[in-house]
Amino acid sequence: MSEAIVASQAPGTDPASVPGASGARQFWRRLRTQRAALVAAGVVALLVLLALAAPLLTAIEGQDPTTYHPSLIDSARGGVPVGSFGGVSGDHWLGVEPQTGRDLFARLVYGARVSLGVALGATVVQVLVGVVVGVAAALGNRWIDQLLSRITDIFVAMPLMIMSLALLAIVPSSFPRPLLVALVIGLIAWGNTAKIVRAQTLTLKGLDYVSAARLSGWNTWRIARRELLPGLAAPVITYAALLVPMNISAEAALSFLGVGVKPPTPSWGQMLTAANVWYQAAPQYLLLPAGALLVTVLALTVLGDGVRTALDPRAASRLRVGTGRKREAKADADSKKAATDASVNADASANKEAKA
Repeated sequence: MSEAIVASQAPGTDPASVPGASGARQFWRRLRTQRAALVAAGVVALLVLLALAAPLLTAIEGQDPTTYHPSLIDSARGGVPVGSFGGVSGDHWLGVEPQTGRDLFARLVYGARVSLGVALGATVVQVLVGVVVGVAAALGNRWIDQLLSRITDIFVAMPLMIMSLALLAIVPSSFPRPLLVALVIGLIAWGNTAKIVRAQTLTLKGLDYVSAARLSGWNTWRIARRELLPGLAAPVITYAALLVPMNISAEAALSFLGVGVKPPTPSWGQMLTAANVWYQAAPQYLLLPAGALLVTVLALTVLGDGVRTALDPRAASRLRVGTGRKREAKADADSKKAATDASVNADASANKEAKA
């Protein structure tokens, strides 16, 4: 009912703001005009594919991430890999780890599974908790709003690294470490998501279609599910896309500090921890995980900016290279022209029927 009211009362609404197939097409059309975002999406897809195919890739190489190869390191030199470029060979595509001889390629691709998995898991927890708390605060009475807002402020003010260090240090080692790191990051850093959701929900509450739904007798849960959540999709998806690189950096920092993922499970942050004393003797051991982290965080940040711009065409991209501004403007003009033509055709048809 309220959807029909919105359609009849707001004929000039941007089609991209209306959920459905047309909104998805508008989003994809705008995203395609941003070359940087498309390249970033390709890089992210390749990284995810490498992480998922880690067992297959290491089987093709004939190695695994935990087997020691003492014969491939020079004990007389303190454990430096034997051979050039850190022991690169047909059996070890990126060389071996100093002091242990474990295969670097295997540890790098398996580390991608841990780092990306922890970041995505933490992002899901942050979004779920933030949406629930933000919507409840905006739809509740004054006391509930004040209570949840003050709790949110406390979590926003919490230093993530210090709280994570404290929590990870007291949890038994038998608990799966990647899952624990994802939960700790997600349950501490949800405050900003809740603030964004609350502010957006308060804005949506004042719109006509939400008021119409309330006057129709819908309860609060139904209004939130049918009317508010679709309107929250764009800002939540945009912020979630930017949370993933932040959580990757947080996991790497915790592993670097020694309280994240524990050996022998590989992660990029853990590899950086072990590499801090080998940057001169075996620089590839430091450069490989650092380069992987840099590429992943950069690609996810660019992709997040592209998603934000595609979902909200009124907000200009912060990127100056490869955003296809002229093509984006042309796509917006074409979509508005198509909407106008459809409206004119509908009016003409209505006039003909009225005359008939």
